[in-house]
Order: sequence, then structure tokens, then C-alpha cells
Amino acid sequence: MTKVWFFVRRLLQGIATLLAIAVINFVLIRMAPGDPAMVMAGESGSGDELFLQQLRERFDLDRPLPAQLASYLGHLMRGDLGESYRQQQPVLDLILERLPATLLLTGTALIISLVLGVSLGVWASARVGTWKDSAISALATLFYATPLYWLALLAVLVFSLWLPWLPPYGYSTVGAGYTGMAHVLDVAHHLVLPTMVLAMFYMAIYARMTRASMLEVASQDFVRVARAKGLSPGRIQRAHVLRNALLPVVTMAGLQAGAMVGGAVLIETVFAWPGIGRLLFDALAQRDYSLLLGTFLFTAALAVAFNVVTDLVYTMVDPRIELS
Repeated sequence: MTKVWFFVRRLLQGIATLLAIAVINFVLIRMAPGDPAMVMAGESGSGDELFLQQLRERFDLDRPLPAQLASYLGHLMRGDLGESYRQQQPVLDLILERLPATLLLTGTALIISLVLGVSLGVWASARVGTWKDSAISALATLFYATPLYWLALLAVLVFSLWLPWLPPYGYSTVGAGYTGMAHVLDVAHHLVLPTMVLAMFYMAIYARMTRASMLEVASQDFVRVARAKGLSPGRIQRAHVLRNALLPVVTMAGLQAGAMVGGAVLIETVFAWPGIGRLLFDALAQRDYSLLLGTFLFTAALAVAFNVVTDLVYTMVDPRIELS
């Protein structure tokens, strides 16, 4: 029953948070310069005032801002994110169409970054003060300080042009017509570069955080007691130090998991990856207000969901933590 009330409370908090985000995003986007009707009219080659008025009426742009906001929230309560100005399709359909590609990219990158980051952090903490520890810290600092877009372009230059090992862009080979396992391997081949570039940045964060957390926990009294009892160093590292040191890493990973979904705009743009980030970039360039609002709200909902999952992971990492 405690868990049920926990989820009910978190659900209500999530709905209130998303409602506030929806209102703020709507007001900010409507205050931004640019007129979607002018953009659509310019692309169709018509600047007639009557045509502009028809476009504004069709997409509810001719009404006062409070009336537009009330209409938007009313549709939102019914699960309707609106219709894309440019693509003339429901926003939710466009987002769900791109969602699998983004989840594949960000999910794989998150797993790789956690595995590598935690492993390197643990390895460095066990060799603190040595050249190996210094090398790992320097490598983590380098990847953290390097701009993501520059790292992506460099990876394309090295692994696609100088060493033609990996495809430079796309989700799969255009026109190849692969099916079954051949299609899976083709997608995995295209996934390597964008995933590794995205994972390297977050790997640097998790490596430094794990190292610092391991050293902090290793100095606490219960670890000294474990050493005094004669437990092996390996068991102390695994069962006592690492488990407690993972809590801040789990917190950071939970916060960044939702941010990665909407924050992979640069990676998806550089590698032409057909995900939500690329959809967001195109919507911004086209002044597609409905698609922008829908994308922002959807990624915010994912962030709220990841926060709930993080709370569940807490209870698995540390049994002393209870959902209440």
C-alpha cells in the first residue's frame, strides 16, 4: 500500500509539473519572434494577405494569447498535442514515429557511459595517486571539456573519411532493403559512431563522480571496521564501498537520462539520426509551434518518468531506502 500511495503522489506531482511546463513553454514560444503563417506562405510562394489570414485562422493563430492557451490546454487534457503546421500530421504521431530511434541511441549511450564510467572510476580509486589514476582523470577531463559537436565532427573525419570503417550518417543503408538480422546489424553499424560520441561525454562525468564517491566512502568508519574484521580488499570494494558510492551516480544518471532524450539534438543533427532531437531542430527552423510544444512536453514527461524509475533503483542499490 505504501508503494501504491507513493506512485499516486508522484503521478499527481508529475501532472502538475507537466501542466506548469506546458503553460511556460506556450507563453515563451508565442513571445518568440517569427510568424509560422509567413513561413508557410513564403514556402508556398504566396504572400497574399488573404492567404495569410486563412492560415492564421486554420492554425488558431488569429486569436488572443489567453484564448489560444485555453484552447491548447483543453486539447492537451484530451491527449491531443495538436497538428504540425508544416507536415500536416498529428504531433503525437510524428513524435512516436521518431521515438524508437532516439531511445535506441540514448539508451545505448547511457548504458555504455555507465558501464565504462563506473568501471574506470572504481579502477582509478583503487590506484589513487598512481599514473593510472592520473591518466583516467586526464582522459575524463578531456572528454568532458571537449565540445560535443566538435567531437562528433572529428569522429566522422577519422572513422568515416580517413579510416572508412563506419558510416558517417543515417539510421540504415538507404536502398539496401535489408531484413531480419541483416537489418539489425546494419542499424548497429550506423549506431556505433553517434552512440560512442554521446557516451564519451557522460562517461567522463560518471568516471570522476564514481572515483570521488568511492574515495569518500572508503574513508568512513564502517569500511575501517570491515578491514579490521579481515575481509578481503576485493569484497570490501564490491560489497561495502561500491554499493554506497553508487547512490550519487544513480541520481545523476536518472537526471541525465531524461535530458539525453531531448538533448541529443547536436548528435542527431551531425549524424542525420532520425530521432526526436532532429525533429526538434527542424521544428525550430520552420517555426512549427505545435511540434515544438509537443516535443518539449513529451521530453519533459520522459524526464518525470525517469525520475520515478530512479527512486525505484535507489531501493535496489540501498535496501535502507524505502518508498514512502
